Amino acid sequence: MAERDDGSNQTNEDLNKKSEDGWDDDRLVRQVIPLLIAWYRKNRKDLPWRREPTPYHVWISEIMLQQTRIEAALSYYSRFLEELPDVASLAAVSDDRLMKLWQGLGYYSRARNLKKAAVLVTEKYGGNLPQKAAELRLLPGIGEYTAGAIASIAYGEPEPAVDGNVLRVLSRLLASWDDILLPAVRRRMTALLSQNYPSGNEAALLTEGLMELGEVVCVPNGEVRCALCPAAVLCRARKYGLTEKLPIRGSAKERRIEERTVLLLCSPAGRYAIAKRGKTGLLADMWEFPNLQGKLEENEVEDYLAEQNIQMHSLSRLGEGKHLFSHVEWRMRGYFVEVKNEGGSFVWKIAEEIRNEYAIPSAFRLFLRRLE
Repeated sequence: MAERDDGSNQTNEDLNKKSEDGWDDDRLVRQVIPLLIAWYRKNRKDLPWRREPTPYHVWISEIMLQQTRIEAALSYYSRFLEELPDVASLAAVSDDRLMKLWQGLGYYSRARNLKKAAVLVTEKYGGNLPQKAAELRLLPGIGEYTAGAIASIAYGEPEPAVDGNVLRVLSRLLASWDDILLPAVRRRMTALLSQNYPSGNEAALLTEGLMELGEVVCVPNGEVRCALCPAAVLCRARKYGLTEKLPIRGSAKERRIEERTVLLLCSPAGRYAIAKRGKTGLLADMWEFPNLQGKLEENEVEDYLAEQNIQMHSLSRLGEGKHLFSHVEWRMRGYFVEVKNEGGSFVWKIAEEIRNEYAIPSAFRLFLRRLE
């Protein structure tokens, strides 16, 4: 039998032995579950959404945490619930106010889907989120993971919530060489958990415990903290020295690079130009500073303003910055432009109004800080 080409002396056949040698995945998962629940009971972090795990609280927290670190989400969560404490208030909030509450969290389609789902829940379910994962998945913005999280944590349904943390834990536990970015692998891991999932309070504890283990012990970067892991004695990756090699992740798609020129246009009255993006596409329906594709030179900026019937008084560079979206990278050049008149199809507002009332995406944070 040939050795693996990654330096491990374990062969594919060795790592896929089944029950005759005690390498039964199903049995291993069953053994780990009570250990993980007991560990989580003792070690869980005190987080606000865990104090009152209502369906609404779990839903809002899980959507916020999809692309945001726990520490960063805490203040947003409290502020959001203070103004929108239930499904009815979320369904009724104005789009602009919702975007302002979400400002800084990014991935604004999450907030838009929250409101769409809240409207549906109000109309179809009387303001109460459905209990079953299959029904939850029918709501905008709720996929397999979020549906499993709400169903298990809030309702005690035997439904797993499988995200990157859980896939990493399972891959190491089982010493799986399957690419965790492949949908078929996620489905297999989900099915393996599903057939062993408890119900009631233990369902909530297991879901939270798997997440927390992946966040604080079985971490993606840095040294894995096996000494703290409740499953260490059963973990195949630890036994065979594979924790740094697993999980396997296929190559991610490279981001497309876009160059843009951002303009801070300031009128004689001290007002700045902002505009609303279109209703579809990147940053849909968000407010932004005027910006154009490409890195424009000063004369090109002046030509553009002339097309908008705006007269330029003076222009200075604001420097350059970049912002990463999931599939796009913006590389931006900024100009501060004093203009003689408030023209074009822009909305003109003073800095305080822009900061307090308009949701400007974090992509423009560098330029937002430069407002007088």
